[in-house]
Amino acid sequence: MKTVVSISLGSESLDYDFKTKFLGRNFRVVRRGANKDLEKAEALIEEWQTKADVIGLGMVREHSEVGAYKFTQASTKALEDKITEVPVTTGARLREILQEWAIRHTQMEVKNFFANSKILFFSGKSNYRAAKVMSEFTDNLTFADPILQLSIPKFLTSLNSLELYAAGTHQLLKWKAPHVLSPSLAPVGEWNKFIVRKAMAKADMIVATYAELNEFGIEELGGKTVFTSSVSDDRLAELGDKGVDMVVDFSPKIFKQMVSNNVIEAMILAATEKSIDDLTEDDFLEIISYHDIKPRLLYPTGYRRKSRFAFVIHPLSQEYLGKAKPLDLVQKYAPKTIMNGVERAMAYSPPFLYSKVTGVKSPTGAEAEGWLISVGGTPKEIMAHSAEFTYRRLLAAAKMAKRLGAQIMGLGAFTKVVGDAGITVAKRAPLPITTGNSYSASGALWAAHDASKKLGIVKIGANNKVQGKAMVVGATGAIGSVCARLLAKAVDELYMVAPETAKLLMLKEDIERETPDAKLHLMAYAEKNLDEMDIIVTATSGAGKKILDIMEVKPGCVITDVARPLDISAEDVARRPDVLVIESGEIMLPGDVEMKNIGLPDKVAYACLAETIVLALEGRFENFTLGRHIEWEKVREIYKLGLKHGMTLAAISGINGVYSDEDIAQVRKLALEKLKETSTA
Repeated sequence: MKTVVSISLGSESLDYDFKTKFLGRNFRVVRRGANKDLEKAEALIEEWQTKADVIGLGMVREHSEVGAYKFTQASTKALEDKITEVPVTTGARLREILQEWAIRHTQMEVKNFFANSKILFFSGKSNYRAAKVMSEFTDNLTFADPILQLSIPKFLTSLNSLELYAAGTHQLLKWKAPHVLSPSLAPVGEWNKFIVRKAMAKADMIVATYAELNEFGIEELGGKTVFTSSVSDDRLAELGDKGVDMVVDFSPKIFKQMVSNNVIEAMILAATEKSIDDLTEDDFLEIISYHDIKPRLLYPTGYRRKSRFAFVIHPLSQEYLGKAKPLDLVQKYAPKTIMNGVERAMAYSPPFLYSKVTGVKSPTGAEAEGWLISVGGTPKEIMAHSAEFTYRRLLAAAKMAKRLGAQIMGLGAFTKVVGDAGITVAKRAPLPITTGNSYSASGALWAAHDASKKLGIVKIGANNKVQGKAMVVGATGAIGSVCARLLAKAVDELYMVAPETAKLLMLKEDIERETPDAKLHLMAYAEKNLDEMDIIVTATSGAGKKILDIMEVKPGCVITDVARPLDISAEDVARRPDVLVIESGEIMLPGDVEMKNIGLPDKVAYACLAETIVLALEGRFENFTLGRHIEWEKVREIYKLGLKHGMTLAAISGINGVYSDEDIAQVRKLALEKLKETSTA
């Protein structure tokens, strides 16, 4: 029987002594803790090195390699030098292999898990290999080595700075604390703990030993993913009590008793009777495969995955500018000319954080949080400037989003129609971009179909096909073209309106290829046949231009206004109480969602924002919807993903708010009366 003993600087309360079988050999495995006492550790080494076949050293500072530099820990080397009778190991080689594998396994199992995550390392020097692997997926790495090792209250924020710091050539090492932070005048240690706590609160993930994590509570660890080692059931429960969402354990659990990597590596040395230098990568691969050793992804309170998004908004009119302080006072008392100047000036303002969005939770267990970032230009100002002018502001917003930790960014309202509709921004942005137009198209038709069904005037067949006529105004636009493609499958006849004759002909050709039995009509302007339409979708970028004469619309018609600003004015809506005018298809978000007012009821989002959130929940950090040609397959896909993650169509709303059942009943009553008058006239 082989005997392996782990001499640990950790607590003796965690000691164990058990027998097991490993690599075909019988083992006695013993752990003895020294309670952070080096002299006691030396005494334990003296006691056990004549009884053991291999000794492992636990909770010691490991020798490390950072870049081209190798570092030897003097205290660890002193303990190793005391062991002269048998081989000794700290488990460093196995730990590095398992660390890298655990990270890559996590990225594969939890899709795109590390994408632009903010990761805090308590020690980058000790976890250099892990940091190097994580840097393949995110640039947001922060290292607390200067704070925790030298009491210098500054962080390192890149692999390059960590390598310079480790080599002793980083400028930070020349930094001297100002007198207010000098040890004689201020509690530097407490200040350092404070800034580490602040950094933990901002991080998405934390890499540290369990002992280091154990000093902190739910304020620092709540909602985090932690990377650590040797997580027993008791430790997992404690981390769960502190609000940790997910634990990635670098140590596998091979036996009933949780053991550290130094113990496993010591058992490998004893079983193979090789020195640590003679063990090859093939040996490790064979042993890991033989015992089916796998990384451990642990969820203390059940599966949870939190993704992060950003979404760009802007004021839809000069009136919207007056909703923000201190411009509300300016708008209240200043003449129109002053507000015109404010509107022009705001177009040049840098992007700013408008709201944090929290509490989005899918039925799958996935969660999302994000930020609404505002650029200052109204549609009037956006259209008055070149596309490059807006691109620069969107790219500045994307850089802000990346710093915040967002993994995908959506473009809202006019920012998604400028220039080439997101393509250039996506090429130059530091994170994936989507315009949200796929879900906007889906939401528009979802809302139109639902509203028609509730109104109950037009017949809907058993196959859910509307037995009537529909019109799309702005049919060659990004959203309009997709609405046309999908409506061609969902209604008996479709009228497509746009001033671009050649594009209309091309769209007709495309639709006939996709839907051969579609009955299509083309028009340059929405003047004819309005009195025949059962459904109208307006998806223009007219920015205040008159799109159609609502007085010519058929009673009981459902108009879905996808445009921002709206194509149908409040005055026009008031003139036709027998017509149901709805504001596109807004989406009810799942969970206890909190965000600032964006002009919609609580928990309700515009479909373009909802698309960004759905992609975040799904872990699809990719350029999803870009350009003016939207694939209807993507419209269908985002609709299905939305259902998967608990998205529902919000209550049907119009320019004056949500339509109640009584409101819809009143529209139906007036429409039927008017239709009756028309038929008897």
